[in-house]
Amino acid sequence: MVFNSLHFVAFFLVVYAIYRALPHRPQNVWVLAASYYFYAAWDWRFLGLLIGSTVVDYFCGLYIARQQAAPRRRAALLVSLTFNLGALGFFKYFNFFAANLHGLFGPLGWQLDFITVEVLLPIGISFYTFMTISYVVDVYRREVEPCRNFIDFAVFVAYFPHLVAGPILRASMLIPQIARPRTITRLQAAEGFWLIAFGYFQKVFVADNLSHVVDQAFRAGGTPTGLEVVLATYAFAFQILGDFAGYSNIARGTSKLMGIELNINFLYPYFVLTPQAFWRHWHISLSTWLRDYLYIPLGGSRGGAGRTYRNLMITMALGGLWHGAAWTFVLWGVYQGLALVIYRAIGDSAARAGVVFRQTALSRAALGVLMIHVTCYGWLIFRARSVSQIADFSSRVFGGLTAGPETWPVYGWPLLAFAGPFLALHIYEYVRQDLYAVPKLPPFVRYMAYAAMFYLMLLFGDFGGTQFIYFQF
Repeated sequence: MVFNSLHFVAFFLVVYAIYRALPHRPQNVWVLAASYYFYAAWDWRFLGLLIGSTVVDYFCGLYIARQQAAPRRRAALLVSLTFNLGALGFFKYFNFFAANLHGLFGPLGWQLDFITVEVLLPIGISFYTFMTISYVVDVYRREVEPCRNFIDFAVFVAYFPHLVAGPILRASMLIPQIARPRTITRLQAAEGFWLIAFGYFQKVFVADNLSHVVDQAFRAGGTPTGLEVVLATYAFAFQILGDFAGYSNIARGTSKLMGIELNINFLYPYFVLTPQAFWRHWHISLSTWLRDYLYIPLGGSRGGAGRTYRNLMITMALGGLWHGAAWTFVLWGVYQGLALVIYRAIGDSAARAGVVFRQTALSRAALGVLMIHVTCYGWLIFRARSVSQIADFSSRVFGGLTAGPETWPVYGWPLLAFAGPFLALHIYEYVRQDLYAVPKLPPFVRYMAYAAMFYLMLLFGDFGGTQFIYFQF
């Protein structure tokens, strides 16, 4: 079930009407049942895996909290990690490694037919697996108390607004909200309706329309010109932001209507000046998870520059692999790691030399333009169908930005038409430094903005129920 479908609209209206009529504890039972239905609507066969992860980590958390002996605590942690990472590794990466083994040993005449099997990827497994891992690790570190109510914990894992594409929530934030009675304020309701409306605008008007531009360039066997590759990459930058931020906004908005706050996952990521800042503003829940549960345990920035750079590269390469079982995602992660290392090395060298950069409006603009293109080349790697397509498109871009007969009617004008209104709203929010800047406009201007968004969606929106990009991860 996807947010941009009539099925979800009907589902949420029924769930919400009954939810508002129930007291606290029955509310949690109802939300859990609704969340399991939401997940089963995609494929009921994998509901058992979700429930299995919930049961394993619930009891591992309780056991770890009761034990004082370090070996027993570590053993329970190992059980949780083995179950979760084993399931994630099998369902998400089995096909990838099997195909690569075939490619490696096939030319040598070794037959590996015994590993030829198509494994279906359970939707949302990367998100709820990371959530439950962080919970057990936090209990092990004694940073949170274990949840002793199984229903509350099951809601934490399966809560339908965030279940299939995040945000990746921490137990310390979500479980207390589930465990206590909730009061829905007028402000929460107003913010929730805005987030839902803006999220649908980002998805059905911006992202799904730009997907046609992107697909035209990145189709198998496509031969776009250098300028068409650039325009399609710009289009993908807005498509993936509109798609994923749109999902996050709908998730946060529906959750606000239920009296539960989810964390912000995107915060003006294209207005930053460095890769470090980008990862503090893009997919914030994932970047903080990678920092807290991978980068810092590896050693973080302790131990000198060389180890810091190594830890950054490992973290980002694994972060790239988390996005998908393909070499393009691994390369994207390596590219992001290199960008972090290069920018950090420049900063470290300047600090050692006593050089102080004085930022002016012009220098900030130049750094911003540079960073946009660093980011967009990363999106070219991310969106490419294969490593060979990355090489082909890179040669076309750096070989000259030539145009063709399709350049403006197929790529340029649609990019301006669908990304332009979104960018205008985004710039206004950024200037005001307020994600709710539009609802705070004077009434006449506010309602004009609402009407414009509504008619743009009504007249030009893509209501085909297209799946969100991050559902595949």
